[in-house]
Amino acid sequence: MTEPPLAARVRDHVRGFLRDLGDQGLRVPVAKHRLFLRAVEAVGPRDAAHLYWIGASTLTSSRENLEIYAPVFERWFGEVTARPDQETPDEESPAPGGNRDEAPFAAASGGEAGLAAGAAERERRPVFGPAGDDDRAVLALLRRELRGAMPTVRSRRRRPGRRGPWIDVARVCRESWRTHGEIVTLRRRERPRRQRRMLLLIDVSGSMKQHSAAYLRFAHAAVACLDRAEVFTFGTRLTRVTGPLRAREVDAAVAALSEVVLDAEGGTRIGASLQEFLGNARYVTMARGALVIVLSDGLERGDCEPMRAAVRRLSLLGHRLLWWTPLACDPAYRPVTRGMAAVLGDVDTLAGVRDLRTAYQQVQTLAKE
Repeated sequence: MTEPPLAARVRDHVRGFLRDLGDQGLRVPVAKHRLFLRAVEAVGPRDAAHLYWIGASTLTSSRENLEIYAPVFERWFGEVTARPDQETPDEESPAPGGNRDEAPFAAASGGEAGLAAGAAERERRPVFGPAGDDDRAVLALLRRELRGAMPTVRSRRRRPGRRGPWIDVARVCRESWRTHGEIVTLRRRERPRRQRRMLLLIDVSGSMKQHSAAYLRFAHAAVACLDRAEVFTFGTRLTRVTGPLRAREVDAAVAALSEVVLDAEGGTRIGASLQEFLGNARYVTMARGALVIVLSDGLERGDCEPMRAAVRRLSLLGHRLLWWTPLACDPAYRPVTRGMAAVLGDVDTLAGVRDLRTAYQQVQTLAKE
């Protein structure tokens, strides 16, 4: 247990550091103060350099902010070897082609449990608790609304109909046998409308840790009530999870994903994962003409060109491309990170979804379009 006097000294030291930032001209909102403190608690900084980058990613938003932040940090926590104008440690440095100036800021809004869009590839199986009563109530509403909210398309197959443009010759001939060759009713055929396919691409990386369970439960509702729904997860690799999500009970379905999803709560390779999807001819067929929904914060690591190219092609293949991110739930959110700025022009709708209730709100919006 930490001794109370020591805990008090640490608390006063951090408060003094944050107060000094404001005195030097770096006005940090209270929400960012809380994000910084939660990040420190969740990550557990190894040394002063690690703490430096946690603070840079949560308390600053520009190079000008960083120029104020760096000397204040060193005054309170000591000199740091990995400065913004120097090489950062391997585990914190952006991938080749990345923008070093942006690396500390890309994770500033990445959630409380997983802060950085990393590139670490390690096997980690997700563990999710049971759905609460509120979640189950919203899931019931989603199952009821999703079917009617899905866009439709004319089927290529003709079926008997009342007002179709084609005459059903076979039925007319069969019925004429009963009336001695007289045609009493002219039967017709039509092309009925059917639901478009839904394709869900769900980010399960570390920066999406606190939202992944809700997204996967939404995917379970989609698989349960829609005629054609396909679900994939991605972090550092692409995984098709439609099969496990077909289990009848939502907790059993989500728990079964621990056997197939091996990159949960790790790094992020959005571009590489989407390129892998588009490199599979069978998967491309699933995207063609579908309602494509990407559930991700869009915090890409390194070169954003593969992500931009993949999202562009997905947009051309699908009926519509929706991007749901928890960051957009904040009214002040702006898609200014390199990844989101690159793909914004190819996305039909950018919306905020952080849990099942906000997902239900977006489904209601979808039904009105």
